[in-house]
Amino acid sequence: MCGIAGEIAFNGRKASQESVFKMMGAMTSRGPDGRGTWESGWVALGHQRLSIIDLSEAGAQPMLDDGGLSVIFNGCIYNYKELRRELEPEFTFRSTSDTEVILKAYRKWGDDFVHHLVGMFAVALYDPQRQEVLLVRDRLGIKPVYVSQLPGRVRFASSLPALVASGGIDTSIDETALHHYLSWHSIVPAPRTVLRGIQKLPAATIRTIRADGTWHDREYWRPSYTRRGEHSGWSAADWQDAVRESLKTAVRRRMVADVPVGVLLSGGLDSSLLVALLAEEGQHGLSTFSIGFDGAGGDSGNEFVYSDLVAREFGTRHERLHISTSEFAPSIDGAVGAMSEPMASHDVTAFHLLSKTVAQHLKVVQCGQGADEVFGGYGYHQPLAGVSRSEAQGVFTSNFVDHSHDELLNIVEPEWFCSSDVSCQVLAANLEAPGAETALDAVLRLDTHLLMVDDPVKRLDNMTMAWGIEARVPFLDHELLELAASCPPELKASQGGKGILKDLGRQLLPAAVVDRPKGYFPVPALQHLAEPFISIVREALHAPEAKQRGLFRPAYIDGLLADPNMQRTAVNSNVLWQLALLEMWLQRHAVG
Repeated sequence: MCGIAGEIAFNGRKASQESVFKMMGAMTSRGPDGRGTWESGWVALGHQRLSIIDLSEAGAQPMLDDGGLSVIFNGCIYNYKELRRELEPEFTFRSTSDTEVILKAYRKWGDDFVHHLVGMFAVALYDPQRQEVLLVRDRLGIKPVYVSQLPGRVRFASSLPALVASGGIDTSIDETALHHYLSWHSIVPAPRTVLRGIQKLPAATIRTIRADGTWHDREYWRPSYTRRGEHSGWSAADWQDAVRESLKTAVRRRMVADVPVGVLLSGGLDSSLLVALLAEEGQHGLSTFSIGFDGAGGDSGNEFVYSDLVAREFGTRHERLHISTSEFAPSIDGAVGAMSEPMASHDVTAFHLLSKTVAQHLKVVQCGQGADEVFGGYGYHQPLAGVSRSEAQGVFTSNFVDHSHDELLNIVEPEWFCSSDVSCQVLAANLEAPGAETALDAVLRLDTHLLMVDDPVKRLDNMTMAWGIEARVPFLDHELLELAASCPPELKASQGGKGILKDLGRQLLPAAVVDRPKGYFPVPALQHLAEPFISIVREALHAPEAKQRGLFRPAYIDGLLADPNMQRTAVNSNVLWQLALLEMWLQRHAVG
């Protein structure tokens, strides 16, 4: 895990190392254990290091080999030991790091090296013989890559604020991205960001950039959401056994480290399954962490009863963190500052606070993010189970989308309003694409490969890396995901969602953890706004910067402030918080 940054200059220009240093300075929390730079004419690379594998200087980056290849890398290659054994007959290794394995894998397989990697990764690799730079993002977009096209050059970094810090970036608002943000509870999928001058490299993409400034993208992985012939005779029990073995492999892979690995234990099914499978693998004395808050609006603020039950069952060293409302409010500014992009999900600050506590104990944790998208666990998935493929968009829209295109006309000022329903067009293109057999298959594909990347995945990366923690997500193991994509959707949608995981949980977990209503990371204070949060919101929306920017119609904002908890989205998020969070982020990062 780490932070990467670089500049690529074209047509004989020299890359600016100063710009790289500025980007690195904005990412020190991602890599507090060391830093390094390298430049060669038109390419300059920088790296902030978080030492997880090969803690010695031999694992430092940028890393070069004898042939002149240079690489910087953020993430972890879980099968690096197996790859090293395969490569050792041909190559000499100078470290025990996974970074060097990437170099040798590229040396052997060229661009196809990516197909041999199991893990999460953002890679920038300079090949002097081909006079090309490769930017590579892992299959599920777990590790970020932000890119900015500037006159005569390109810059890239692990965070959006790092690119802004390099200077000269267009930080005006992208109207299409704003439409997405307001339509999909703050999700802005790749390649856009809320700023015009910064884009994201899509997941599962190799971008090849040449010295003359030309470039092209290649998507190197996309699983099919259809039934496979080799599974035609499988029973529900066969599917359950296969998922169990695949998940166990995914969990085992993510224990690879030269430092201890813990678990973020919410008390829900997903994280509890990880603890159970780690115990089955012989992990004893595992460190687990939970967070809870004061209740509000009749909602409980914690699930400690369940996380405690799992901790006792498997003998973990468990730490509970309870945050009172008086402690929570001052923490919001820090969480907003840690966001690469504005994220209105109520649990972002919770992850930020929990990560702060975990950082006092560990550098690496596993967590259950992604299980709901992969295995159909959200409430809006259930209505899709019984409709035709052609009805997918209409049913998904009514159960997921925050505001219709017409409603946005009453929310944003005319200069920010898109003349066409750009969000509907993106949904249609994705849901109608071939490779998904049923309506639910199409929506799970959309969720997993487009929306999830810029919601729970980004949230987890941003909030853990703010404290120098590497978070690993077994449910996003690409081989497990390929299996789940081919699984009959009725096995996933059954029992109110994640039926196949619930059946697995009944084999491994206390019944009380499995057979209960689905919970979400409870942060009632942002679901049911009261003081001091209403004052925080009012201050952000009435700030001089907000008035000058003029994103939202004053009458609409005044109506929300008059009754802060009246307007809810289809997934029961607070609309006032969604709008205020965008302004808070723009003001905190001095952009837009």
